[in-house]
Amino acid sequence: MLYAIIAEDVPQSLEIRSKARPAHLARLETLQAQGRLILAGPHPAIDSIDPGSAGFSGSLIIAEFTSLEEASDWAKEDPYQQAGVYAQITIKPFKKIFS
Repeated sequence: MLYAIIAEDVPQSLEIRSKARPAHLARLETLQAQGRLILAGPHPAIDSIDPGSAGFSGSLIIAEFTSLEEASDWAKEDPYQQAGVYAQITIKPFKKIFS
């Protein structure tokens, strides 16, 4: 089943986000190679593709997991979560209708 992992950043997360980004992307690339990643990306903190020093306010990942528990366990191990980028993570089942 698909799950949406919706993460909210702590304020002023850009520096710690930048440091943890390579490990975060490597983990997403693994999901992609397994054919389980539907989409992933950050939420710019301002209305711009490149928010510069404004940074990001969070992230969205939609991926396939066998259960809500597996999705939750995966999210807990995310390098952004481990580094303290995320203040909160919400995980919800997701039903894809359009692509």
